[in-house]
Parts: sequence; C-alpha cells; structure tokens
Amino acid sequence: MTVVTEFGRRALEAEFGSRFTADWTSPRHRLRRVLSEFIGTAGLTFVLSGGAGVLAKYGGANIAPYQYAYILSTVSALWLAAAVYFLGDISAHFNPAMTFAFALRQDMDWTMACVYFVVQLVAAAGGSLLARAFFGAGNLAATVPQAGLEWPSAGFEAVLTFGMVLLVLSMANGPKLNGAFIPLAVAAYVMAAGTMGGPYDGAAFNPARAFGPDVARGDLSTYWVYPLGALVGSVVAVLVARILRGPAKAEEAQAAMGTPLDTE
Repeated sequence: MTVVTEFGRRALEAEFGSRFTADWTSPRHRLRRVLSEFIGTAGLTFVLSGGAGVLAKYGGANIAPYQYAYILSTVSALWLAAAVYFLGDISAHFNPAMTFAFALRQDMDWTMACVYFVVQLVAAAGGSLLARAFFGAGNLAATVPQAGLEWPSAGFEAVLTFGMVLLVLSMANGPKLNGAFIPLAVAAYVMAAGTMGGPYDGAAFNPARAFGPDVARGDLSTYWVYPLGALVGSVVAVLVARILRGPAKAEEAQAAMGTPLDTE
C-alpha cells in the first residue's frame, strides 16, 4: 500500500536517511500510528463526555452555560496538551480536520488518511460510550447548534477549524509538535475557542469530537454541521498556510507521519 506521496518520500529520505526508509512503510509503524490516534481521540471524548456526566450527577449546583463550556474546554485542553506530549512523536492528529489538512497538503497519502478518519471516528464513539457506561445517558458534552442556526453554526465551525488547523500547520516543524510550549499553545487555543463558542454550538472544530457524544446519545440529526464546517475551514487554512510559509518541508511531513522506530 502506498502511504506517502512521492514529494514526501523524497523529502523525508533526504532529511532522515535510512531510518525513514527502513521503517516508515512497514505495517508495524502504521499500526503504531493508528493506535496512537485511537488512544488520543478516545481519551478526548472520554474526558469530555465523562466530565459532562460528572457535572450532571455530582456537580452539586446549577451551572451556567458559559461555566459549563469553560470547565469542559479546560478538561479537553489539558488532555490534548498531555496527549501531544506523550504521543506526538508517533501521531497526534486526533481530529479528522487535521488529518484532512495534512493529506491535502500532500504530507500523507489519502489511503492512510482515510484509515485515520475511520479510526478517529470509532475511537471518539468508543470514548463517549465508555463515559456513558460509567455515568449514564445525558448530554455527554454533545455539540448541538441552536435551533434554526444550523447554517450559521457551520460557518462558525469553519472559522474555529481554520484557526486550529492554521495554528498546527504553522508549528509542525519537527518529528513531533514538541517545542517546549507548543502543546500548551494548542491547549490554549482549544480552551479559548471552546469557552467562547461552547454556549453557541458546542464549539467542536473537530468532527470526531462531535461524533462521539452524538453516537453515545443516539442523535446524529445535526451532526452534519460539524464536518461541513471543518471541511471548509481546513481547506482555507491550507491555502493560507501555503501563502504564509510556502510548500511543506520535510520536517512538516514528518510531523504528519510520525517518527519510525529505530531499525533492529
């Protein structure tokens, strides 16, 4: 199976030599990548749906919508910061919009990107279903647009996704997003955008994050808003990133595809 574009292959071979070519296309490395994506994405929806369940059952007081959004945004931001730190050298997209952007920029092959999409959605559903098993049915941190505002919400999701994707593409400059404060920058964006937009439409800017709670609560009627917004936002972000920074470099392709294991 072809898992890297010709441009990405040449760039990575030139940059990383035999360590890249020896292991990157192996089934073992592909398994590591999808497992990393599963852990990170399932963890995200588990802490979000679990956090919503804990607030509903044990919060002890009525919580205003902005307080609810702030708490859950903080929970998800902290998880993402931790997950990028410990999984970023393998794969840390955790978001179909981010995978789509990397594939659109030719940092990874579309076949592997489609595998990522499936794994991310399955993981998101699994995380929310596990939270439901512990805390029971309920909202489970579902992202739901206000009645009659589905199309404006799709536009809002496009804006939030644009910011998230542009942020990551601008920082993807090594084998992981591992500058000392880069995972914190990702977390800061998630916390800011989630707190601001949560009361409006849930502020997903991640189709997997929206999918998990909807599956767990059994209502996908407004789910279309979130992948549509994410698709538009990702395309615009890739175009703007190219204008700002030019074509992707080898290090950026490496960030999309993970660091292979050392040869044995």
